[in-house]
Amino acid sequence: MTECQPVTAQPPSGPVIGVDDGVLRFRGVRYGTAERFQPSRPVPPHVEAVDATLPGPICPQLGSRLEAAMGPPRDEPPQSEDCLHLAVATPALTGSRPVLVWLHGGGFLSGGGTLPWYDGGRLAADGDVVVVSVNYRLGTFGYLVHDGVSEGNLGLADQTLALEWVRDNIAAFGGDPGNVTVFGQSAGALSTLALLSKPDSRPLVRRAIVQSSPDPAIIQDRAKALEIGRYFVDAVGGDPVAASVDQLLAAQRQTLRWNAAKDPTSTRPPFGIVGLDIRLSDPLPDLMIGYTTQECEAFAIGVPDAEIRQAIVDQTEPLFGRPARDLAQRYGAYSYEFAWTPETGGYGAIHCLELPFLLGTPESWRESPMLGDTSWADVERLGAQMRLWWTEFARSGSPGPRSGFRIGNSPQTLENTP
Repeated sequence: MTECQPVTAQPPSGPVIGVDDGVLRFRGVRYGTAERFQPSRPVPPHVEAVDATLPGPICPQLGSRLEAAMGPPRDEPPQSEDCLHLAVATPALTGSRPVLVWLHGGGFLSGGGTLPWYDGGRLAADGDVVVVSVNYRLGTFGYLVHDGVSEGNLGLADQTLALEWVRDNIAAFGGDPGNVTVFGQSAGALSTLALLSKPDSRPLVRRAIVQSSPDPAIIQDRAKALEIGRYFVDAVGGDPVAASVDQLLAAQRQTLRWNAAKDPTSTRPPFGIVGLDIRLSDPLPDLMIGYTTQECEAFAIGVPDAEIRQAIVDQTEPLFGRPARDLAQRYGAYSYEFAWTPETGGYGAIHCLELPFLLGTPESWRESPMLGDTSWADVERLGAQMRLWWTEFARSGSPGPRSGFRIGNSPQTLENTP
């Protein structure tokens, strides 16, 4: 085991201290600050070195609905509204490498870029790239819409601010600010498409990898978001600006139950991006778009009613598969289907299954139910190849395989598709 040594980077935002364990890791770098329900803003540069060796806090949240598939997060960072931090993993502080910026999933309700699941060390080392993993505001903290309280899409604005931080500071971590690939999964993938559709964030992105984005049609219109916001504020029972975090999370839980009762088969998150038209314009970024073969099996785990469970499972094609193929065709993107499944155990090629092959550590994914009885050595055999495809795309705009490919269990792992 490599002994960790301290290392200091000197970005324009101010010096930060990380660790060197073969890869340089800065786990808790602040990129912004925000008052509750207000837009985020950059922080002034600092002169004194700031300790970034520990993971930055993640947004306050309830448990994930996918814990039965992924397992509980291990060594979870603390939760705090002061969560606008990111993590950087880089082979060296010199040079000018491609940069991959990770936007985590979790239905806009849970997760965090500084979770060990999303450690970018393997990706950085294997591909000689810089990996940035972003925390952003979630749930009511990031996506409440209520007149006079919150305008909505604050989490999306946080992501834009993080990309601005990357543009201004990543050269000090050995990254090329002119070659930034945003890659996201699930809610992070839909966020990626949203960032490519917004004039303020589009110039900050050269390439994008869209992993398991739900159909952009799930984006709420403002009228529906306001209805949900009114119910939430009533559930708080007072001024949400002055309420405690626990009160806000309790009201969020009540709102989730109210929303789910109206359609127990729905996978649409009640809080999320609002009122945005996903439309990419010229010049188009380099794009890679894909999905897993059995996405919605993940949302059906443990659902007791057989009819509801099947209705959820049946949404894989209309919610994930068809929209991914349509988007790839419309924009001339590389497309993939992740069809690998555990030899024993697991739940098939479900939502989130590709993540351990790209990000995280052996400990963070230990005993993850969705991996079944798969050994970490087997995960690494396929993962090493996938990480090279992802990082080659970030470097050149092409992952290597032809425009449509299927990642499966065959020895060569890659099967061409029409």
